[in-house]
Amino acid sequence: MGKRSWILGAAVLVLALTACGDKGDEASGDGSSGSGGETKVVKIATDASYAPMESMDKDKIVGLDVDFLDAVMKEAGLSYELQNTGWDPLFADLGKGEKSSFDAAISSISITEDRQKTFDFSIPYFESVNMILTKEDAKVADALELKDKKVAVQGATTAEDLMKGIMGDSSTSLKRFDSNTLALMELDQGGVDAVVADFAVVQAFVQNNPDMHYAAAYDKTNFAPEYYGIMLPKGSGLKPKIDAAVEKVRASDEYKAMYKKWIGVEPDTTDLLKTK
Repeated sequence: MGKRSWILGAAVLVLALTACGDKGDEASGDGSSGSGGETKVVKIATDASYAPMESMDKDKIVGLDVDFLDAVMKEAGLSYELQNTGWDPLFADLGKGEKSSFDAAISSISITEDRQKTFDFSIPYFESVNMILTKEDAKVADALELKDKKVAVQGATTAEDLMKGIMGDSSTSLKRFDSNTLALMELDQGGVDAVVADFAVVQAFVQNNPDMHYAAAYDKTNFAPEYYGIMLPKGSGLKPKIDAAVEKVRASDEYKAMYKKWIGVEPDTTDLLKTK
């Protein structure tokens, strides 16, 4: 992340890579052949609107998740196709179980108890925490200060769940958007007091826009760390092979390099490597 400067009044350029592509956009990786000489192509869905984790660069899907997936699939010896489906469709499709048209999804998907009722997940590959972004002259110390303010989030994310817990399900001051780009645009235009989003998104925004005078705050008391996993249909036979590959890649120097490339800092994997 941090590839382009942000221009006031054109928020799509804030994170130019966050513009969603068409569903047909895809990336592919090499893998070994299956039985009978035929190659099993693993179809993987993503929502390419969450830079720096996954986003569109013209017709190509790029990001930390994309690089990580490629390393995992090579380690597992699997051929794959990555397609940009959007957020809600990937859940709807994989929720069909054996009737799913996709075999897996990677899209900064937090592993939650509720999601585990419907889906299987790989072991965690990324530790995350939500952050609060405000204008510098209106910074807050913790999430509880947001209760009576106007807050923007990307809908159907853990950020929305956290803020519903603080502001209430029916709060009209909690604004839900289809992407973090739109939420950030709303903050810049003064429509909300704060944006709550994953630290990777917030950190990249601040890093890319040093002259915009924004303040970012952690609140690990009210925003507990969470972990991302590769999501699979319930009962997927791919899980053992993917788990083994994830465990090896997340402990590698290659992982550290891709993390720094996209997030801008070295990862602290102490807790991540303890997870199963």
